[in-house]
Amino acid sequence: MTTDPTSPASRAPEDGGSVVISVDAMGGDRGPSVVVAGMAESARKNPEIRFVVHGDEAQLRRLIERRKELSGRCDIRHMAGVITMEDKPSQIVRKGNGTSMWSAIESVKTGEAGAAVSCGNTGALMALSMLRLRKLPGVNRPAIACLWPSKNPGGFNIMLDVGADIRADAPDLLQYALMGASYARNGMDIAEPRVGLLNVGTEEHKGRAELKQANELITAAAETGNFQYVGFVEGGDLPSSRVDVIVTDGFTGNIALKTGEGTAKLVGEFLREAFANSIMSKFAALLAMTSLKRLQKRIDPRRVNGGIFLGLNGTVVKSHGSADATGVSAAIKLAFQLTKSGFQDRLAARVAQSAATLPSGTETGGIAS
Repeated sequence: MTTDPTSPASRAPEDGGSVVISVDAMGGDRGPSVVVAGMAESARKNPEIRFVVHGDEAQLRRLIERRKELSGRCDIRHMAGVITMEDKPSQIVRKGNGTSMWSAIESVKTGEAGAAVSCGNTGALMALSMLRLRKLPGVNRPAIACLWPSKNPGGFNIMLDVGADIRADAPDLLQYALMGASYARNGMDIAEPRVGLLNVGTEEHKGRAELKQANELITAAAETGNFQYVGFVEGGDLPSSRVDVIVTDGFTGNIALKTGEGTAKLVGEFLREAFANSIMSKFAALLAMTSLKRLQKRIDPRRVNGGIFLGLNGTVVKSHGSADATGVSAAIKLAFQLTKSGFQDRLAARVAQSAATLPSGTETGGIAS
């Protein structure tokens, strides 16, 4: 159905679930059919979820009506404008109104939805999110945090920033450490997260000047921030059990993220080629099928698709532009879990509480828990 977003009837049907996720259906490389397929996959697994879907009404209605899992659980918002991967963030800030991405974020701003999910242009999504949702008090530079498969008991580490901003000064890296620790504590139930700062070596004399300064700032903030600081970590520590939160700038984090995803796909392809090489290898694959499926799931980058924007007055999850239905479903699952847990409200309350007690000019240290 299509409704006026300002009217009481604009909310998705109450009998379809209890958690509303706003979805930008037109963003991404694969088009709305894949996004709707991911929504259907999420709806099939979770009866509590419902959607506000933003994009071309006629196209979305046809796609949604083919999915019985989405019957009565979607509210379509017609938006003719689409933000492409080639659009510059500076242009989108001026011309974004009327696009599916803008509308998806607006649903979070008005409180209609608990979180927004988009596969679209990362720079544009961050720019519009900052414009419409604004930064939390005490936050200088928002970050994108992602989950990284690891040897930890929970199966994941948190890494940030992975692409919100390519630059990060020492105070920004401190903020990332504090926000990442808060995410680990409130979103993953880790009482005292271990935080590491990504560098080219673990020795204190290594790295750029801002990394050395950030090392000192994070060390000083660890006790009051209620986290353990393990110091510098290297690339090999990303999937290790040494840390729970890895802090880096967006340039390095994005490259690491894409490298990890590419490596996981490559390993999967090598395994398929190896077990298809001969009759005996195919027989061996049959015997090892259970273990192989477990490994495939463990290294499948689609199951951890979705980075959360931290530091804004609202939850926004960025899905990969090339995500398939499984990847879109994973991003929606993350948005659902964060919304249901009340993570955003707890984070905002903690930030406001801490920032209010700090003297002027020291807001950087205000995100303690």
